[in-house]
Amino acid sequence: MSYTPEMIEELELLSLFNLASTQEGIKVHKTASSSAVSAAQRLFDKGLITQVDGGYLTSLGHDAAEHAQALLQILKC
Repeated sequence: MSYTPEMIEELELLSLFNLASTQEGIKVHKTASSSAVSAAQRLFDKGLITQVDGGYLTSLGHDAAEHAQALLQILKC
């Protein structure tokens, strides 16, 4: 299995969340790229974020964001 462009877009969006605070979410504005808007919709559909346009991470979303951000950090080394 290889990463699809859609998966990469979702990982990029998950990397924007501040994991140090559950009170801090993100907002994907209508003027954002169509790929970011679509990625937010998919993450919402998968139950990883609370709103179609971002919002906060769900419990599952927090786990996913932790893994996504850890992977990004490892690959940057």
